Amino acid sequence: MEKYFYLNDQGIKKDIETLSKMIDEKVDGYTRRPFTKWYEQSRKWLANEMEKCGLEVQIDASSNLIGKIEGKNKDLPPLMIGSHTDTVAGGGRFDGIIGVLAGLEIARQLKEKNIILNHTLLIVDFTAEEPSEFGISTLGSRGMVDNLPVEMLKRKDPNGLELYDAIIGAGGRPEEISETALRNGDISLYLELHIEQGPVLEQTSNDLGIVTGIVGIQRYRIEVKGQPNHAGTTPMNMRFDALTAASELILAIEKIANLSYEEQVVGTVGRLFNEPNGSNVIPGKVIFDVELRSLSINAMKKMFGLIMEKTRVVENDRRVSFSIDKLSHSEPILIEKEIIKGIEGVCNKVGKTIRLPSGAGHDANQIARIAPIGMIFIPSKDGKSHCPEEWSEYNQVAIGVVALGNALLYFDEKFL
Repeated sequence: MEKYFYLNDQGIKKDIETLSKMIDEKVDGYTRRPFTKWYEQSRKWLANEMEKCGLEVQIDASSNLIGKIEGKNKDLPPLMIGSHTDTVAGGGRFDGIIGVLAGLEIARQLKEKNIILNHTLLIVDFTAEEPSEFGISTLGSRGMVDNLPVEMLKRKDPNGLELYDAIIGAGGRPEEISETALRNGDISLYLELHIEQGPVLEQTSNDLGIVTGIVGIQRYRIEVKGQPNHAGTTPMNMRFDALTAASELILAIEKIANLSYEEQVVGTVGRLFNEPNGSNVIPGKVIFDVELRSLSINAMKKMFGLIMEKTRVVENDRRVSFSIDKLSHSEPILIEKEIIKGIEGVCNKVGKTIRLPSGAGHDANQIARIAPIGMIFIPSKDGKSHCPEEWSEYNQVAIGVVALGNALLYFDEKFL
């Protein structure tokens, strides 16, 4: 299989550098948020490159960009390769992007070698994998598997735009999402190449990581209501300060996440709004987002229960009120042993390899609802991600592309 795919680090470099220029330059780092002109620009470029490779390009109901190569046997459910090209604000050049560009490079080399797979191949740029301004992540892959219900589509961003209308603006057809969604058996296998976003591969001098599982992620929006008042004339014992109440709960979340569970957990508050946000006004309302992650659903349930207990204590002690909105939920994914074994077999022929779990969520979390999945990691320099310093050597990306291509060929034969 190795003879079919070759290391093309210069081609990968060219593609990554091209996309890295399609960013909001007013924001630090490499920022390409979904539903923006920079995202639209990058997708036009990507669609054009797909067409050059002979792919049939379409945008589905959830506004995912999909390139298709017909296989020899149209009765076989397609194989799918995918990831995302949106970034967090102030993000990097590799997260998600290499998974889409890997599919593009594989398509180029298949065309160059005149190789036709048994299965139809779908290469997908999923819409808005990163947490969006609507409080939801993996938007496109959720929609693809009918996990984007009406209540999510009605969510609004800070400017009042409904997600429903944002999807229309990106070329989607939200009224058709449920009707056209993929079901169990519609895909033979989903494969994704991604940067590790952690230090393990680099510190252990491995070229490739075979992902054994993906953490589940739960996100909640908590609103604290107190009473705004004059900061100079209101005595300390007569205040109903929403920000100090929120702060107490946030610190408690950190302590709760540091307790022992059956699997490792993490808890993060990374987004917070304070009103009226004046230096001489006691905060009357605070809204913040809480994110929980673990490979164990039971651990996350226990953690959330402890957070709720603390919420009631703070509410009573500080005489404020809390309301909690569940933004999104994805189950932990344990990848099938035969998929791990198959990927490991081809990766061992390309580079030094280890198995490891993913502490980050991916579009694979959603596709796993309807098909088996597999993921391959490449090293991240210093374990950095979601920041301008995010870096993977182009040769390492190229090794990952070859490994992904070989895995594609392996499963194309295995799943006949």
